[in-house]
Amino acid sequence: MTNNLLLTALLPLVSDLSRDLPDHERYRRLLQAMRTLLPCDAAALLRLDGEWLIPLAIDGLSTDTLGRRFKVSEHPRFQILLGSAHPTRFASDSSLPDPYDGLVDATGADLHVHDCMGCPLRVEDRAWGLLTLDALTPGQFQSQHLEALAAFASLAAATVTVAGRIERLALRVQDEQRRADLYRQAQDRNQELIGQSPAHQRLMDELHLVAGSDLTVLITGETGVGKELVAQALHRASHRADKPMVSLNCAALPDSLVESELFGHVRGAFTGAHGERRGKFELADGGTLLLDEVGELPLAVQAKLLRVLQSGQLQRLGSDREHRVDVRLIAATNRDLAACVRSGQFRADLYHRLSVYPLPVPPLRERGQDVLLLAGRFLEQNRSRLGVHNLRLSKAGEAALLAYCWPGNVRELEHLISRSALKALGRDLPQPGIVELGVEDLRLEGASERIASADDAVPDRSTTGVSPPSLREAMDAHQRQLIEQCLERNAGNWAATARELALDRANLGRLARRLGMRSAFIEKQR
Repeated sequence: MTNNLLLTALLPLVSDLSRDLPDHERYRRLLQAMRTLLPCDAAALLRLDGEWLIPLAIDGLSTDTLGRRFKVSEHPRFQILLGSAHPTRFASDSSLPDPYDGLVDATGADLHVHDCMGCPLRVEDRAWGLLTLDALTPGQFQSQHLEALAAFASLAAATVTVAGRIERLALRVQDEQRRADLYRQAQDRNQELIGQSPAHQRLMDELHLVAGSDLTVLITGETGVGKELVAQALHRASHRADKPMVSLNCAALPDSLVESELFGHVRGAFTGAHGERRGKFELADGGTLLLDEVGELPLAVQAKLLRVLQSGQLQRLGSDREHRVDVRLIAATNRDLAACVRSGQFRADLYHRLSVYPLPVPPLRERGQDVLLLAGRFLEQNRSRLGVHNLRLSKAGEAALLAYCWPGNVRELEHLISRSALKALGRDLPQPGIVELGVEDLRLEGASERIASADDAVPDRSTTGVSPPSLREAMDAHQRQLIEQCLERNAGNWAATARELALDRANLGRLARRLGMRSAFIEKQR
């Protein structure tokens, strides 16, 4: 047997190691290649399971062999093979019974095995099973065949290892999928849109108004305001809630793949398209499709998207076949699409198709006390994650959050709380299990300065020889400024001011009296 012949037999099997094949097909190919190279009438791959050998693949043996279980202690040849470190050939006249006598799939009067050899398989330094070859003709196997069998045994061990890892990976993926589903369910329960400010209430009113329809919604807003959460709330409140919601981030894909992701493709549509694939539209059929960052779509894809929105029909990339879909479309963007239309970066007709119902999401800086409600949600999430008894904000920390302008909106707040909680946890705690986030943990650039200078009426004591304002004074000044600004926006209407600040009117009155500002403000209005 030449080395070239051995390589010719082994190379396809090496290639199989990188392919996604069912286990039985991997093993069948292995045995088939071995039989073409080695002169035998039958071959088998058996896995050791305790005191039993279980056939996983056979070639040349009767089909019922796969249903058999061979007890090792009852088959001395198997015992010898398992106890050997190298391939073993049994003499043609060996008196040891052969487990495959009568099982070789051949015609003839004498179905006794007259020549056999085998090799143990070790995987991760443990006995895994056996590879066996059998012949009905005496003297069929020679010493050089043992070398070839050793090579096959190494490849068989690698094949078994790959199959095992793929199986473990599949189980892990399934487990991760289950955990992801549970996590998403938990997130759905915990991802209600939190807020009490007038700006938030206006958003919720609009959301509930449009959710029950099939109108296309264009969600706009700055980065980090929670546009995806708004889209999820729209889906949950719609009559499609029991159908899938599929999302596609249009900015996360290269232009060459966006069309395939949206509409799918057929085999050979482009390099690497080895099979058919459904796109996001087909996956969302009957449900909702969210196109996040829709302003990033290439112009060529915009034209095809417009056609789908108009007709409800699409063609997979590389195919002429029409597929009809029933999808409720939600688009989201942080760009000014109207400006993009004027500059030629976005199709006007598609813009009008998408903006049937515009839904702007207010930035966090316009939501007043909502920042503290959201902070409470993130504090509780981090408390559970970090395993502490309590995680809270100091009064100075609350004032700092209220004074900050939040360029990154809710996402910035979420990350800030997580980061600050870790920093605070590293300090010595005044009370076991209670972690308090202060200004030094938050480190909001410019927030402290805004708090300290919130009330222009407070003199600069550093230049008058008087001690600087206390924390309480700074907080009072900030609250006074917020209330006065809201009153001015609401033309002095205290009820409207209380609603905007998400406070009870009586509580607002008591706060204003404590701050000594109510009568002063009324006098100012006169």
